[in-house]
Amino acid sequence: MLGEQKFLLEVYQKLYDHYGPRHWWPAETEFEVMAGAVLTQNVAWRNVEKAIALLKQRGLMNPEALYHVELSLLEELIVPSRYYKAKAKKLKALAGLIMEEFGGNLAEMFNLPPLSLRARLLQVYGIGPETADSIILYAAKKPIFVVDAYTRRIFHRLGVFSPDAGYQVMQDYFMRALPHQAELFNEYHALIDCLGHRLCKTTDPKCILCPLKDICRIEVGCERLDVGNL
Repeated sequence: MLGEQKFLLEVYQKLYDHYGPRHWWPAETEFEVMAGAVLTQNVAWRNVEKAIALLKQRGLMNPEALYHVELSLLEELIVPSRYYKAKAKKLKALAGLIMEEFGGNLAEMFNLPPLSLRARLLQVYGIGPETADSIILYAAKKPIFVVDAYTRRIFHRLGVFSPDAGYQVMQDYFMRALPHQAELFNEYHALIDCLGHRLCKTTDPKCILCPLKDICRIEVGCERLDVGNL
């Protein structure tokens, strides 16, 4: 465990030194974080920002307003986020949880122990592990590590995970090895996503520019290799 912690903290420090603090999640309210976690499923953040701006213009960026808004209008407003029909139902379901079980009181909802909160979120339509954990970490500010496709790709290339590692396997690795600090988990996940988005791409990774190139098991210059099966 100490070896894993030392390695993970080394990776974190290299990423932090290279990119600096990411100030993630960009939102004005806790509920905006929650809505963003749903809207960002399978789409780039710039699309989410457009949808959030439209919701704010209509005064809908709160659970009570979303709970009562017509589904057709909600769909129309979040078209930029793609899969807008499904995501509108997901937002409605999330708002329903908050309004019907917690009277619209997010503080009461977030007062649940992290695992209890996670279990309840996973019962909501359209809320999977990554979305639930994003809500717990970034909105409730409780220490749970969020993993995603970027995590799998980067840490596979670092020699940690298999290319098909499951969500729970990856999350357990970080939760086992790192101190349970929400601020650390927040920054770490944001830095991983920054690296995956900018340099450690599925194809044509920019290894020569990567802050992890000296500890990566793929040789520098891998942008010339076919890494699709790595």
